[in-house]
Amino acid sequence: MATGTSSSYPPPPPYYRLYKDYLEDPESAPEPPPPVQGTYPLFGATYTTDVVLPSLEDQGVRQLYPKGPSIGIAFASSLFLVDFKRELTSLNRELQLHILELADVLVERPSQYARRVEDISLIFKNLHHLLNSLRPHQCCYFDVLLLGESNTHSHSRTSDTTKEASNRGYQKEERGGTKASQGITPEFGWSSGMNPVLL
Repeated sequence: MATGTSSSYPPPPPYYRLYKDYLEDPESAPEPPPPVQGTYPLFGATYTTDVVLPSLEDQGVRQLYPKGPSIGIAFASSLFLVDFKRELTSLNRELQLHILELADVLVERPSQYARRVEDISLIFKNLHHLLNSLRPHQCCYFDVLLLGESNTHSHSRTSDTTKEASNRGYQKEERGGTKASQGITPEFGWSSGMNPVLL
């Protein structure tokens, strides 16, 4: 039986004491800290607030697909600098081949598996980087798609509202409504020969 001691959860940070009088006086709470600018440490690693995808060479990884001035999309000319679909397909096939080779090596020469695992790791890193290079284009396309859908929905809601209003006018006409509603038809809105401005 183990004789070690186990510790309970650590106490909460002392920040909650800064808000003890918040219900009586909301102004007593301190202002939030300013946003972090530049670099900051997190879990032992240093990160930066600049949202830039570092190149594979900056990370010390060999790049397996063609190099360009910048990976991604030239938005001004709308030309791809890298054919993402072809490169992703090529890397995927290469990954499948290396996995089969790894299985073969594990059966025939188990002591030589390390190099195959490193090759597979390199392919995964290149796939991951190539997919991350597509993220800005994916976000742009998704925004365009959402704006198109919102325009379609607002247009359909407007047309539905117009149809409902014309149907109400048509129903009034059937019940002997006012003369102003006699020019409205449910299919087309105003019937021919009727001017809505004059009514």
